[in-house]
Amino acid sequence: MSHPPSSSDRPLALILGGSTGIGRAIAARLHDRGLDLLLVARDATRLATAARELATSGNALIDTFVADLTDEAQADRLVARLDAEPRHFARFVNSAGTFFPKPFLDHTKADYDRYHSVNRASFAVTQAVARNMRTHGGGAIVNIGSMWARQAIKATPSSAYSMAKAGLHSLTQHLAMELAEHKIRVNAVAPAVVVTPIYGAFIEPAKIEETLAGFNGFHPIGRVGRPDDVAAVADFLLSAASSWVTGAIWDADGGVMAGRN
Repeated sequence: MSHPPSSSDRPLALILGGSTGIGRAIAARLHDRGLDLLLVARDATRLATAARELATSGNALIDTFVADLTDEAQADRLVARLDAEPRHFARFVNSAGTFFPKPFLDHTKADYDRYHSVNRASFAVTQAVARNMRTHGGGAIVNIGSMWARQAIKATPSSAYSMAKAGLHSLTQHLAMELAEHKIRVNAVAPAVVVTPIYGAFIEPAKIEETLAGFNGFHPIGRVGRPDDVAAVADFLLSAASSWVTGAIWDADGGVMAGRN
């Protein structure tokens, strides 16, 4: 479901990976704040469903753009769309990603490229968003990173994934420094195990909940995360309440980085 862009001056929030999971939960919070949304995802059906469900509450408009960020041509079309947007991207959430644990020695070049092509696309999209924010006087960016970028877990071998997410953490800090003069804040959230459809790449979707419950004890707080656990932190980092916070990597991980059970 796609609505035409608003002609109003209301701020606009762009969310990569906005159809499901953490991105979808953040979209709901920003929609409740009255922000018009541009949701980007690769699955047209899921994207249409998210837009339709979000549209049932509030008056904010919802636009959608279907793009597989691992496809360079599709990513380029998205960047062109963003460069042509006259409205202010006041908020940007980079929640795009994929996850399929595999031992380092079994990784193929295609596996590696799958992760890092997402980073390449995210880099270009962030440039387009930053140009827009600079023109309109600033904004806030939140990248969804990962605990795996900060801590190796042998049970879930994730070398290429973690390398990509660590790069995203580093980009967050560098952009915070470079873009501060343009009144653009850049932060990241690093979740641990969160129940989202991303695990469907290697777990039967109907069994994701049951399978991930086995990781409850891994988190000192005693349970795996939910999309809204991470969305609440992202929402804070995108809001004026965090106006003195930039370049931070926030652990939203049930206490994993403090100490594992």
